[in-house]
Amino acid sequence: MSSTVSERDTPQPQDRPGHGDGTRCVHAGLPEPTPGAPFLPGPVFAAPYHLDPWQGPAAAPNGYGRPDNPTRRLLETAVGELEGGDCRVFASGQAAITGLLLAVLRAGDTVVLPADGYFPVRAFATDTLAGNGVRVVFAPTVGPYPEFDGVRLVLVETPANPGLDVVDLPALAERVNAAGALLAVDNTTATPLGQRPLDLGADVVVASGTKALTGHSDLLLGYLATRSSELLSTVTAWRTATGAVPGAFDAWLAHRSLATLDLRLARQTANAAALARLLAGRADVAGLRWPGLPDDPAHPVAVRQLRRMPGLLSFDLGSAERVARFLDAARLIAAATSFGGLHTTADRRAQWGDDTAPGFVRLSCGVEDTADLVADVSAALDTAA
Repeated sequence: MSSTVSERDTPQPQDRPGHGDGTRCVHAGLPEPTPGAPFLPGPVFAAPYHLDPWQGPAAAPNGYGRPDNPTRRLLETAVGELEGGDCRVFASGQAAITGLLLAVLRAGDTVVLPADGYFPVRAFATDTLAGNGVRVVFAPTVGPYPEFDGVRLVLVETPANPGLDVVDLPALAERVNAAGALLAVDNTTATPLGQRPLDLGADVVVASGTKALTGHSDLLLGYLATRSSELLSTVTAWRTATGAVPGAFDAWLAHRSLATLDLRLARQTANAAALARLLAGRADVAGLRWPGLPDDPAHPVAVRQLRRMPGLLSFDLGSAERVARFLDAARLIAAATSFGGLHTTADRRAQWGDDTAPGFVRLSCGVEDTADLVADVSAALDTAA
């Protein structure tokens, strides 16, 4: 496929004041209308581009595919509009988070990371950051937190994956900023329609776009968003040097998928609410967590901070064997890792080396009809019992 996208066609980030989430998602990052051109231009596949023989790369926005790609810039504009900052996309969520940590932290720095967050980030910190001379401190999402004096960066994941705790971001940001540290928020679970951390005091947002943001289970993507030009420049230079960029087709697929984000999240949240009510009434299900439940420990903060509840919930079936029986019996639930897709999936996190109980399940609600999904889960649990 070809494209006529150029630098002058790339829209500037804007918040589209007065427009609802659905409108913002449909129009985010689109170039100005041009007769005869598609709404969203197709992906530009290029490693090198033609250069001006006299001026070289200074004459045009595109010189080489690693730092320059117009399809990628359109996606960055779109995600930046939704997050309320300037965006850089990466090859995966892990690439975005580790890129931030490696670009910002130096030997002798201290970083505070979530003790109950995404397990590969904790493993990276222990294996790589500590080996580079960075002091790594772990704290639960809801605390208690250490004193932040002398800390360079605090990273939180809220709602946490997979435990779904929620931290009060404005209160945490006040403490972190008072100590002169940076606050980074992993917004993967909430998405920018569920929570805008930059509006709540965060300095930078990181997230996996592989999951609910793009929602079709067909690409890997990560991103970082910030309002700090200095931080953006640092991270951009890091990405260019390391080459952790998504391909043009993945960037195009991601941008295409954003248009339905509001619709997908609405159904996923409704399904999560219905399943949470079902699971809360069953004596054979333990440890249920969903921030939308009034008796969930995260609920008081979540209702103040989240614009919508996530389509993700967790619970414990007591053993790996019972989880396997449950998934075998289910007809609408696939056993799969990752989350946020169109299809309902369940993941027994302990099988990946995560420090969760053997029967712990993270269930990601898809967009199936709510009544069908509730009936399927109920029948599968009965069979598994």
